[in-house]
Amino acid sequence: MNIYKYEFRKYLKGTIIWSFSIIAVLFFYLALFPTFSAEAGQFEKLMQQFPEAFRKAMGLNDMNLANIQGFYSFTFSYIVLIGGIFAMKLGVDITSKETREKTSDFLLVKPLKRVGILTPKYISAFTHIIIMNVIYIPSSFIAIELFKNGNYNSNSLFLLTFSMFFIQVFLFALGALIGAAAKKLKNVLPITLGIVFGFYVLHLFNQTIEDEKYSYLTPFGFFDSGYITENAAYSRSHFWVCIIFSIIFIILSYAIYQRKDIPSV
Repeated sequence: MNIYKYEFRKYLKGTIIWSFSIIAVLFFYLALFPTFSAEAGQFEKLMQQFPEAFRKAMGLNDMNLANIQGFYSFTFSYIVLIGGIFAMKLGVDITSKETREKTSDFLLVKPLKRVGILTPKYISAFTHIIIMNVIYIPSSFIAIELFKNGNYNSNSLFLLTFSMFFIQVFLFALGALIGAAAKKLKNVLPITLGIVFGFYVLHLFNQTIEDEKYSYLTPFGFFDSGYITENAAYSRSHFWVCIIFSIIFIILSYAIYQRKDIPSV
């Protein structure tokens, strides 16, 4: 419990800053929607001048940006990128900081098994991911209500918005595995940005070629906004790939952390 409280307090300020930052980004984009929707015809003509591959990569090919649901789906693709960076950074940091900061003596001298050290860390991290989503989800619907120009499917929008939680869990679990496995890691941000942006670029590439098998290689492809909007549901196969691999990453991180040689001062 002491480890949980320490980790919770340590990351709470950062979680609040990240949460309100993505809300600020959301309100900034949606505040542009009334003006944008009035000029949607001209924008569509402008987009037709760009290559089809570019429109697909940016998610603009089959998306109706003249209504709030389409515009929010476009905006959400950037929101979930920020949320993904937060989650993976949290995962890498929480399992590697004793190695990086050489503070293992404080934890390992206690009468606790390493599982007893890692578990409250993970519970704390999941608490922060939940906090971010609890703050963001209602805020997103408030923003939509403020700037909407018509009706929208609340079920599909909720599912789309809630998908950030599952993507964050996947990236957190992968980050925790990397943090546990890394022997020398001076800074968590470069590896976090490299992997998350790599996944995102792969997602953009998949949108261009429209090959379903590539969507299983990136968490940003697990929850396709077009599929969710059309079916008001998640793709079952993608959903279970996300859940199963998240569990595998967590189990592997436990196994590696148990055997890891953690240096002390």
